[in-house]
Amino acid sequence: MLLALSIFVFFSIAVIVFAFGAAASTPSSILGSRLREIGWQRSKAVDKPAIRERMQQALDPLSRALPVSPSGLSQTRAWLIQAGYRSPQHATIYNGLRVLCAGLGFISVFLFTGFDSPLLLAGITALGFFLPRFMLKKKLAARQRRIRLGLPDGLDLTVICVEAGLSLDQAMMRVGEDLRTAHPELSAEFHLFDLEARAGKPRVEALRNLAERTGVDDIRSLVGTLIQTDRFGTSVAQALRVHSDSLRTERRQRAEEQAAKTTVKMIIPLVLFVMPSLIFVTVGPAVIQLLKIFATGTR
Repeated sequence: MLLALSIFVFFSIAVIVFAFGAAASTPSSILGSRLREIGWQRSKAVDKPAIRERMQQALDPLSRALPVSPSGLSQTRAWLIQAGYRSPQHATIYNGLRVLCAGLGFISVFLFTGFDSPLLLAGITALGFFLPRFMLKKKLAARQRRIRLGLPDGLDLTVICVEAGLSLDQAMMRVGEDLRTAHPELSAEFHLFDLEARAGKPRVEALRNLAERTGVDDIRSLVGTLIQTDRFGTSVAQALRVHSDSLRTERRQRAEEQAAKTTVKMIIPLVLFVMPSLIFVTVGPAVIQLLKIFATGTR
């Protein structure tokens, strides 16, 4: 009960702090104008920084309080890029949120228990510290899954464009425009590849950057195939068609694997929820009858 109450207080304080900060920093909010009037400041219609910049300014001191090694910073930066956060300020916001959540968890437990339960205090603080990383990993996995699902369709369109006479760069640019609604993540990655190619980067380096930005194994294998095709001068359309067929085969195999795992995964809910009810229904009347017989026999 105390753990649930501490977690509830932690999330309540976090929501209140962010809601108050958003209400106070919004230019058109009544709370912000009243606070400026109390501070003897006139509300001027000037251009204010965006919410992301204001959040970065607020969380920058907190992010500096977190000692991060260069390897850990590069790993975090890679995770943020693979999750779709490419701006350098996102690393500051992420580290600041980790320190802020840990501090809110420590304060919420300390207000109720003090130092009487150090395990609970350390547990809630650690939960707040690792909560942003957990959310980042979930978002990263969801984005990679969407890219993986949209890749066969993108390869089919790329094959059609290449066979129509377009080069690989032009084909990927056209496919990125066509997939903007159906698969926006894959479209954005193709668009970045096209921008790097236009900026003068070699195609091999742009393809490797595409694989590093996404972190998807299917795109890494696709990049390897395209690099070998470009190096040996073989047909790009044929290589893409073969790779697309192999990706569809792998997708079907993954679906069959997940379907085969369902029988094993269903054992736990069957044992925990279905078996007790079956036992009560089948054995329960017999047990009641035996208790009645024993009760009458003892009398």
